[in-house]
Amino acid sequence: MTELTLIGKPDCHLCDVAHDVVESVLADLPDDIADAVDVREASIADDPALYELWWEKIPVVLIDGQLHGHWRVSPDRLRTALLDAAS
Repeated sequence: MTELTLIGKPDCHLCDVAHDVVESVLADLPDDIADAVDVREASIADDPALYELWWEKIPVVLIDGQLHGHWRVSPDRLRTALLDAAS
């Protein structure tokens, strides 16, 4: 199982775009790979520790706890990372 964590906050345009990119990439992956990705969303507004770490970088994407990217999520790069994580 691959864990993808999307860290953002409410009313964040880039966070909304990142969410859409994640959904789109997952929809385009083969079902067996997409089904093995556990997507979790977290908000810096709800967690002071996340705020301290990421407030100036949101949206942030972590894959299996490791920083994948921040600010703008590249669909191609995310797709490649998820395929690599599945292999």
